[in-house]
Formats: sequence, C-alpha cells, structure tokens
Amino acid sequence: MKRSAGLLLFRPSGHGPEVLLGHMGGPFFARRDAGAWTVPKGEYEPDEPAWQAARREFQEELGLPPPDGEAIDLGEVRQTNGKIVTVWAIEADLDPAAIVPGTFRMEWPPRSGRLQEFPELDRVAWFGLDRAREVIVKAQAAFLDRLAEHSP
Repeated sequence: MKRSAGLLLFRPSGHGPEVLLGHMGGPFFARRDAGAWTVPKGEYEPDEPAWQAARREFQEELGLPPPDGEAIDLGEVRQTNGKIVTVWAIEADLDPAAIVPGTFRMEWPPRSGRLQEFPELDRVAWFGLDRAREVIVKAQAAFLDRLAEHSP
C-alpha cells in the first residue's frame, strides 16, 4: 500500500482561512481544474516517519523550505487509488510566484518512446475553503473540513 505525506499551509483572511494547493503537473491534468489540485505531498517508504516525509516532500514539490510553526495533525484519508495520505496543517504565508517545482519524467505521448519532463506541480494558489473543496482531489476535502474545525 502506497503512503504519502504532506503539509497544508493556511493563512487567515477576512472570509475565513485560505489554503495553499498545488495543481498537479503533467499532461493528464493540464486542462482539468476540479479534482486536479492537491495538498503538496509525496510518497515515502515505511521506514521514514510521515512527519519527516511531509517536510521533505514540501521542499521537493515547491522548491522552498517547509515553514516552521505549530503543526495541526489533520490525520489521514484513503484516496480512490488506495493511497493513504497523511497531512499536517501549518499557519504560514507563501508567495506562489516563489515556487520552483520539482519535476518528473514520463513517456509522452504514450507509446512514443519519448521521455519528457514535467513539473510535479505546475502552479500553486491560495483558495478559500469553499473554492478549495471544488477543486481539490475528492478524498482530500476531508482535510479542509478538519482544518475548519480547528479555525476560529
């Protein structure tokens, strides 16, 4: 069973908290909005603590060091592909223009024999919780609900 861990940044706004989500890179998500945004996260091996993996993956996905601050454990969810995702929320601000995304390689177009490189996340943006629920990977919406329970 694959496991991923990530950090969900949030910041206060006049209309409740905003969260930082990343749009998944690569050709499969290029023209999609709903269901194509995710908490910055990545897979880890069983011998690596999830918290360490979440911080490492934040750095790899966004090219920026993970913020310090009090971490709120938002628990885990199982996505439709069976992957277990564990997330912590941290209050912090980040300029989306500052990211330098990590990349991955895949054969594209399919069966072409050509390897192409794509960004892990092709962009990041701040969303209010209602809008975030419209675009985030369906199972990850539970993290937004759990964060809302912790917010004043």
